[in-house]
Amino acid sequence: MARRGGFALTPPSVIVFIISLIIAILALLVRYAGISMPVISPARAFDALAIAYLLLAAGVLFRGL
Repeated sequence: MARRGGFALTPPSVIVFIISLIIAILALLVRYAGISMPVISPARAFDALAIAYLLLAAGVLFRGL
């Protein structure tokens, strides 16, 4: 395992990856395909994409997540 900058990067678990992917796809569908969802509004699509990215980043940075 390569260490860069003091961090040991690990691949995220499959569950974290799938959840992040689903959130990102839903946000993109709401924003660009015009699909309405009660959870993600078009004004909050960027926030949902940011949450998906942060979840994926946490899965990479923290071992066992």
